[in-house]
Amino acid sequence: MRPTLAIAQLTLKAAFRYRLVNVLVVLLLGSVVALPMILKHDGTAQGFTQILLTYTLSLITTLLGFATLWLGCGTLAREVQECQIQMVVVKPIARWQIWLGKWLGIMTLNALLLAVSGGAVYFMLQWRANRLPPEVQMALRNEVLVARGSAKMPMPDIEPEVERLMQERLKQTTVAQMDRGFVRKQVQEQVKARYQLVPPGSVKPWLIDLGLARYTLKDQPLYLRVKFNAAAKSASGTFIGVWQVGPPETPRVWREQMNLAPETFTEFEIPPNLFDTNGVLTIFFMNPNDTAFIFSPDDGLEVLYKVGGFGANFVRGVGIIFCWLGLLASLGLAASSFLSFPVAAFASVAVLIVGLSSGTIAQVVQEGGVSGVNHDTGVIDTPTLVDFVLLPIFRQLLKLVNLVEGFSPVDSLSTGRSITWLELLQAFSQIVLLIGGILAAIGMISFSRRELATAQTQQ
Repeated sequence: MRPTLAIAQLTLKAAFRYRLVNVLVVLLLGSVVALPMILKHDGTAQGFTQILLTYTLSLITTLLGFATLWLGCGTLAREVQECQIQMVVVKPIARWQIWLGKWLGIMTLNALLLAVSGGAVYFMLQWRANRLPPEVQMALRNEVLVARGSAKMPMPDIEPEVERLMQERLKQTTVAQMDRGFVRKQVQEQVKARYQLVPPGSVKPWLIDLGLARYTLKDQPLYLRVKFNAAAKSASGTFIGVWQVGPPETPRVWREQMNLAPETFTEFEIPPNLFDTNGVLTIFFMNPNDTAFIFSPDDGLEVLYKVGGFGANFVRGVGIIFCWLGLLASLGLAASSFLSFPVAAFASVAVLIVGLSSGTIAQVVQEGGVSGVNHDTGVIDTPTLVDFVLLPIFRQLLKLVNLVEGFSPVDSLSTGRSITWLELLQAFSQIVLLIGGILAAIGMISFSRRELATAQTQQ
């Protein structure tokens, strides 16, 4: 490993000679120190968190991401273009070691910059939090500066009911002529609505199993995070909701009436020890309004509870960001292994844009092609040659993108969600070892087979 580490050291020294690093340090310090000073929060724990965690960490990730991509494309492609690499390849070192040394050098720089900027965010957050009013500090310590687990009620198996309704629908002549996939999707949405809809004057129950967490939650407060959509608007912008939590027909029942705003998350504390001996938390919501509510099974209601401290959770979140940077370094180096610097930078940014367009890719895959479904007739338009070519590519591309985008450390930290060591290990395995490893293999093979003697600059 000595030759590889020597290349990493030279790459790190060369990076500090670039003006980009100096500019990057200034921008990082500005995002950590100046941005929270310029932007004013609304005095709530959520507003405070959005400024100091969401904005700063997102900006740090963006700056380091583009810098990593630029260094990955430039450190190898420019040495080839300027004929400096020939002085290295004649040494007793394999080309794959040169490639790996470049990656280690870039990641060492990322580790230094991310540690400094992440540490600054953490200490700035603690310092500013101590200057908030006591009630805001308490909310911040309980809802944000903490690592919380979550529990939801799983969606029941609706396929038997969907299949039964499908057979009834297909007996109708007009429905039988429509695309079956489109009809099934409509039926699925109708069946799901039965579990999501709360008509006026009705009650919706949730039975949430806390699992093994019940053994550590004795005398610990729990939090409900809810979000719903209303079928009509309210003049005041809020609706009345009545909550009942605890085993029914027992003294250990908590009831509360509150005003709730639709289409936004509302989080409130409930007393401890309201679950039964099996660890099941029973929740009822009564809708006294004259309009229906819809609670999504994904984010309609979840129970949050403390599982750890904020410090270790913050480190794990920054660790996932570091994994993202490792993937970008592999992407830039892989492109520069067989392309010139401008072309490598363009190709890397293009791949990054495609990765960030996962919503469009998912829609194409869901609709079965670029043509998609005719929403007037419910029939898929005639597939074209482009559909046959792009659809399989988009399906595999969506799987790769989901491996990377399945982690959201900034959102988890800003809402006090727990990021476990297992999630960090999974992020490292999927992002760095799997996808980054594929790019590394492509880059090492391409660089090993590249003819360097012909890479001469034009005078």
